[in-house]
This record gives sequence, structure tokens and C-alpha cells, in this order.
Amino acid sequence: MNRIWLKFALGASIVMVCGLAAGQQRVMLPDMGGTSTRVLSPEMEQTFARDFERYMRAHNLLVEDPMIRDHFEDMGFRLVSHSDRPAADFHFFVMRDPGINAFASVAGVIGINAGLILLAHDESEVAGVVAHEIAHVTQDHIARAVENQQQVSMPAMLATIGVAIAAGLAGASPDASQAVLMSGMGLAQQLQINHTRQSEAEADRVGIGLLARAGYDPHGMTRFFERLSMHSRAMGSGPPEYLRTHPLTVNRIAEARDRAESIATRPRIEDQQFHFVQSRLRVLMAQNHDQNIQWFRARMDRGERPADAMRYGLALSMIRGKHFDQAETEVASLLASDPDRQLFRLLEADLRLAQGRQADAVDILAELYRHFPGNRMVATQYAETLMHQPEPDLARRTMTILRPYLRAHPNDLRMTELMARAANVAGEPVRAAEAVADSYYLRGGVTEAIDQLERVSGREDLDFYQRARISARLAELRSEQVRLMTRAR
Repeated sequence: MNRIWLKFALGASIVMVCGLAAGQQRVMLPDMGGTSTRVLSPEMEQTFARDFERYMRAHNLLVEDPMIRDHFEDMGFRLVSHSDRPAADFHFFVMRDPGINAFASVAGVIGINAGLILLAHDESEVAGVVAHEIAHVTQDHIARAVENQQQVSMPAMLATIGVAIAAGLAGASPDASQAVLMSGMGLAQQLQINHTRQSEAEADRVGIGLLARAGYDPHGMTRFFERLSMHSRAMGSGPPEYLRTHPLTVNRIAEARDRAESIATRPRIEDQQFHFVQSRLRVLMAQNHDQNIQWFRARMDRGERPADAMRYGLALSMIRGKHFDQAETEVASLLASDPDRQLFRLLEADLRLAQGRQADAVDILAELYRHFPGNRMVATQYAETLMHQPEPDLARRTMTILRPYLRAHPNDLRMTELMARAANVAGEPVRAAEAVADSYYLRGGVTEAIDQLERVSGREDLDFYQRARISARLAELRSEQVRLMTRAR
């Protein structure tokens, strides 16, 4: 496979054999959910998603742009709220991987590759994939697959997954990537578990129901299956990763289509926001902004997708590619269509900063922050713009924005690192050191975080509150260190 798909304990090779060998027989649809099987210990269940996030972040494998991440988290929780386990813990991640894939793992971890999102033509297609993966969790397919193999080394699993993805992203051959995944680390057996046609059929059935109840087009799943098949034929390089881990047959598509048609749904109004999010993701994943400019212009000329969303992506690509005069024209067009739209004002501030007009960008963002102080995109862009030039006054303003932001979003690595920079420039070395320790922790460096705080705790100029805060944080980190050492044994 061209990219490693990150699905814990659901292996690709046996999936392919079992899924395709079944041929054209129609599948009965049992309800296999309801098992009480526990794959992880209660303690691991509570910490797996956090460990997963920190490990993937440490290897730059997550898309953490707030607009993108918030959109797909909202999509996931909207679908979960209509499942038979609405209170279950789920965690949704967008992976910085151009491969076309998605995965469900233990502890409700759901991942969507950027490449899959970019292939979709509308929101319901992506929602169909997410609903399918949610169904794998709610129907206990993963638990059933590994219920006889519960002795799993979490550090080994995370390390193997991370190395395998990195090998795929670095352009390693399919055989090399597979060799990385299958080499040692106690996972070879887990990666040979059968992901059955029955579980795939049930995930389709449950997922289509989730789509309809959540207000998405229930045909979205079928359309994406068909798109994957067409993409596979057009590329001529074997099926995409998603079809390798979720084997597809003509009958399966037909059954999904029939099921979607049998569901009575209320009229839907497509959310145009998806196309803006998708455009932003395309720009963030781009290696060549000039090619992206051509892509967006072609879609605008053909009228295939919402014009404003394509123009937004076009302008953003022009800014990233330093075509500022052309970007000015496109941004002006967007603002003329809706001068008060937050996303367009943020784009304008982005352009002003890129043009070297920091003061103008700050003015735009200060106004937005007054109106939307709790908005993640506004707060993060405002803080980053203030710190574009390291001046003490601007650094102190940045800290006033980041303090409440980080209380609400303590796992935001980018803003934690910005707090460290701002505190240092503002002349607050203790606060800077604490933020550096937090950034180590968010990357999985618990020992490094402890070392950082122990050095700070030795300062003689700490006041009572600083010393108490650092002592409390050290106690938390040492407890976490013990947990990780115990788990690794």
C-alpha cells in the first residue's frame, strides 16, 4: 500500500483476501453490536486518544488548523449524536497524509486523511466515510477483532504506526512501507486480523442511517464509493488505500444505493462551509501554489463548485505564492460580495501581513477579536500577527489573548509555542519556561517537560504563586511519567 492506514489491529492483507474472495454473493446484515469486549484496560481507554494525539503531533502527522479541525470534529460529533451511543467518547483527527484513507481505532479514535477529504465533491461524501468509521466503533467490530489479543504494547503500536506513515509520506516504496509496519514490535499478529465482509456491510447499513438522521444526504456514502472506483481506474495504480482496507464490490455499492433510497429524508440544504474548509486544506497541503492557482481557476471557469469557496482558495494560494497584486483583486471581490463575513476579513488580514502591512492586519484582527473573542481562528491569527515582529508591547498584547485561549484549548501546540515566544519577548522568563515545558509535553516529551520545570523551580526569584503553580505541574508530570513507564513494561 502507498500509505499506511493507521487502523489499529485491522490488517490490510487479510482484509483484501477475505473481502474479494467472497465474490458477488449478497450479504446478510446481522446486527453484531452490543459486545462488552474491552480491548484496552480502563486506564488505557482513558489515555489512548491523548497518547495518540501527542505521538502523531510529535511527527507532524496531524492537520491542526483550527478551521479544518473544528469542522470535522463538528461533523463527527453531529453523527455520533444520532448513533445508539451518543454519549460515547470519540476523538476525530485530520491526518496530514495525501493518501485516500480513513480509519477507526480503539477508544473512539477516528482519523481522516487529507487526501480523502480533497477527493470528495461534497460534504455528505466525507460524512459518509466518517459515519462508516463511527459504525465500526459503535458496533464493536474492532473489539471483536482483537478480543483474543489484548496484550498490546501501546508505545510499540504508536511507534510502528508513526514510522510507517512517515515512510509512506517520505516516498518509500509500498514494499518498504509494509516492511516497516510488519517488522517486529509485537504487531505482526494484530495486523493480520480479519476485517470481515459482514462488518463492512453492517458499517454501511448503520452509517447510512446515521447520515440520514444527522441531516446529510444518505447517498453520500454511495457516491464516494463510486468516486473511489473511478479514481482507481483513472490512476491505474491499484485501488486507493481506503479500498484496500475496506474492500468494495459492485454488489456492495448497489446495496448501499438501495438502502439510501429506502430511507425517507427531510429536505436538505448543503452547507457551503465545507467547500471553504476543503479549499483551505488544499492550500495547506499544497507543494506547488502555482498549480493550485490553476486548479481553482479551472473550477471557477467550469462552475463546478461554489464560486466564493473557489475564489477563497484561489486568493489564499496567491497569497502563499506571493502573487499579491492578483490576490488583492480576488480578496476585494470576496469583500464586495459580503464585506462583514469573518472568513473574508481574516483573508484580508492575511494578505495585509504578507504585504508587510502588519499594522493594517492588526487593526482588522483587533476589530474581529472585539466582536468574536472566543473564536479560535480569530484568536490564533490575531496572536500570530501580533508576534510577527518581536516587540515587547505587542508580545504583552499577545499574552492577554493567549491566556484565556489556552485555558479553553490547552492542547493547542502552536499557540503554546507562541505563548513561550511572547512571554520571552515580554520579559517574563518564568512564564516562557512553563510554556516551553507544556510544548514538550504536547509533543510527548514528558521527561523533557519535567527537566525544564525542575530547572525553573530552582530559581530564587520565584514568587509564592509561581512556585506553587510549578510544583503542582511537576507533580502532574511525574505522575504521567510513572504511568508511561509502567505501560511500557
